[in-house]
Amino acid sequence: MTTPGAQTTLIDGLNTDLQGEFQAIIMYRLFASMVQGPYRQELRSFFAAEIPEELAHAQLLADKISALGGTPSGVPAPVTVVMDAREMLQAALDAEVETLDRYITRRTQAEAAREFGLAAELDSVIADETRHRDELRQMLARWP
Repeated sequence: MTTPGAQTTLIDGLNTDLQGEFQAIIMYRLFASMVQGPYRQELRSFFAAEIPEELAHAQLLADKISALGGTPSGVPAPVTVVMDAREMLQAALDAEVETLDRYITRRTQAEAAREFGLAAELDSVIADETRHRDELRQMLARWP
C-alpha cells in the first residue's frame, strides 16, 4: 500500500524534474540560436536535436503528475545563458548530470510509492539522459 507521504514526495520530485525539462528545452533552444564560431552548424544541429526528447520527457512527467492527482508546474528551473560555445557545452553537461542524478532518485521514489510502471518509464528516461551526458562529455573531450 502506498503511503500518502511517498506519493506527495514523488509528485513534488516529478514537478522538480518537469521544471528541469522545461529548463532544458529553453536552454537548448537558446543555445541553438546563439551558438557562434567554427562549429556553429554542428552545435546548432546538436542543440536543436535535443529539444524533442526533452519535450517528450516533459510530457511524460506532466501526464504522470496529473494522473497522481498533482498539478504540473508551468515554471522552468532557472536557465544558464552563456555566449561561448564551449561554455554552452559545459552548461548542458552540468544540467544533464544534475538531471540524471534527480531521475535516479525519482526512480527509487517511484518504487517506494508502488508506481512500478513509472519506475520502468524512468529507466528509459535515465538511458536517454545518460546518452546525452556521454555525448556532451565526448564533445568536450575533443574540444580544442
